[in-house]
Amino acid sequence: MKFYTYILNCSDNTLYTGWTTNLTNRLKAHNTGKGAKYTRSRLPVTLVYYETFPAKRQALQREAAIKKLSRPQKERLITTNPITSMNTIKA
Repeated sequence: MKFYTYILNCSDNTLYTGWTTNLTNRLKAHNTGKGAKYTRSRLPVTLVYYETFPAKRQALQREAAIKKLSRPQKERLITTNPITSMNTIKA
């Protein structure tokens, strides 16, 4: 099983960071209002960044680390690691 840490761009241009075992299903959940409370009022959301990990603990640790970053640091992370293979994910 793979674990993912991801960043979403919300409709109000804020960034949301989370983790999951299935990016497609999680993105759909966020965009149908069944995701995190934070994203429910900021729909639609777009996946802008993700990392893959072999263990849940690693994904959770990375999520916590990303949440501590400033907005400019998160933007740098996103722009220096563009999504390529996940571009087809739609909600």
